[in-house]
Amino acid sequence: MSSGKPYSREGYLDENYHYFHLRDTAGQERDFHFHDFDKLVILLEGKVRYLVENEDYELAPRDLLLVRHHCIHKALIDRSEPYERVIIYLSRGFFDRVLPDARLMDCFDRADRISQHLLKPVGAEWEQLSSLLSGMELNSGSDPSSQAMRDTLVMQILILAGRLTPTESQEESGLMDPKIRSTLSFIGENLNVDLSVDALAERVWLSRYHFMRLFKAQTGQTVHAYVRQRRLLYAARMIREGTPVAEAASQSGFRDYSSFHRAFLTSFGCTPGSIKN
Repeated sequence: MSSGKPYSREGYLDENYHYFHLRDTAGQERDFHFHDFDKLVILLEGKVRYLVENEDYELAPRDLLLVRHHCIHKALIDRSEPYERVIIYLSRGFFDRVLPDARLMDCFDRADRISQHLLKPVGAEWEQLSSLLSGMELNSGSDPSSQAMRDTLVMQILILAGRLTPTESQEESGLMDPKIRSTLSFIGENLNVDLSVDALAERVWLSRYHFMRLFKAQTGQTVHAYVRQRRLLYAARMIREGTPVAEAASQSGFRDYSSFHRAFLTSFGCTPGSIKN
């Protein structure tokens, strides 16, 4: 954590981690977006829903949410009451380098793999987490000893998150309709083909109307919005890996470059060319 060092609007983190404790009545709602770093959210007060990839979570106070890097997400905030939360941005390179055998960031990978990003610490688990957060607040100075204490506290938070993250997958627990689960897998593997509502509904033998209603109920998003964000995310990854912007747009399923550019800027708050390595 730095002492007021700014972070980029494009979502880049140039520190080992950054700790925020925020309280307001509005928050900063954005369209679906992603970060190049991992993000941990702890709700302390208020009402907020988080849409993370194809999951919809309604957070309660004391809930902990894990958002892996490159994972598309969006917060829907109830502005009728105060919204208090702790957010920690994390650079996994730092933690992998300092404690490689501890695998502190595995909780984000597992949460993403099993589509279970929401954790609910209770009892002694919450008391431990609350104590760690208090320690972060008490050691907010810029001196080396405070920095070292914060480093150890953040690592303990990650250890606790790892212990809370389940191993049972959503597929195994049967929480998602098989046809929607199949559709999501198909979309992820075939972003450059026709992914219209009609084409996807026909693939799983559902009427257009029933498919749209079921998809929205299961994912919290319309088919169009979900497909658009998956395509944008895929294009962004290719661009960061060195693919020319226009080629990345085409390979991710966008037929019109100007539409791709506008959608990218709206969703991620930056132009496609600005995320090149």
